[in-house]
Amino acid sequence: MENQAKNELIVVSGLCKSFRINKKKILNVLNDIDYTIYEGQKIAIIGPSGSGKSTFLRCLNCMEDPTGGSIFFEGEDLADMKVDINRHRENIGMVFQQFNLFNNKTVIQNIMLAPVHLGIKKAGGLFAKPAVKKQIKEQAKENALKLLRRIGLEEKANVYPSTLSGGQKQRIAIARALAMNPKVMLFDEPTSALDPEMVGEVLDLIKELANEGMTMVIVTHEMGFAREVADRILFMDGGRITEEGTPEEIFKHPKNPRLQEFLSKVL
Repeated sequence: MENQAKNELIVVSGLCKSFRINKKKILNVLNDIDYTIYEGQKIAIIGPSGSGKSTFLRCLNCMEDPTGGSIFFEGEDLADMKVDINRHRENIGMVFQQFNLFNNKTVIQNIMLAPVHLGIKKAGGLFAKPAVKKQIKEQAKENALKLLRRIGLEEKANVYPSTLSGGQKQRIAIARALAMNPKVMLFDEPTSALDPEMVGEVLDLIKELANEGMTMVIVTHEMGFAREVADRILFMDGGRITEEGTPEEIFKHPKNPRLQEFLSKVL
């Protein structure tokens, strides 16, 4: 009943994704997934390796084209070839396992890159006036510095990513995604590439975003984090959502035998 009072942000219907391995073999990764994500929800996706978690997330961000089904974002089907995917991607932030920062650009340049490119494009691209381009860059820089202050890394603005720790790189990657002011954040195992002592600083930042009401979908192996932050947990196995519920329901009263087996190994 609680979700009915909220706006539907992403509606997934009959989502399928398969990859052709060779002429004779097709690998089905996602199988007929239906799910609705509401504004303000924090959803954690758990499950064994190879269950389709990351592929599901990449489909939500249109990094993978669905084989079948629909993904409605704010009422438009992202699986429709006529829809401007890039326009919607502006509102869907994505943070990966690997940080994907540009090593030839400073930290602040990494954060400014997408907002500046988008701003100049909207202002006329190559034909945008120099004064307008300058204003766009100044605004992007001001916002980037605010984000760096927020994550406690303002002093790293002019250094290159190669000088940063893994935890710092991932926080910068999160700031870069936030620079586009997205309506939803997707996290694909954001701590899996980090040394154990660096995990906490990244999880703390994600918790801050959750507490501020950001809609987020997180693929994670951090069960304690999922229990603490998420209001819904999805368990995926074999390319399907085989059980979903509150953290209390999933971790204390699992019904699916496969989920019970999975939790017995990770808790």
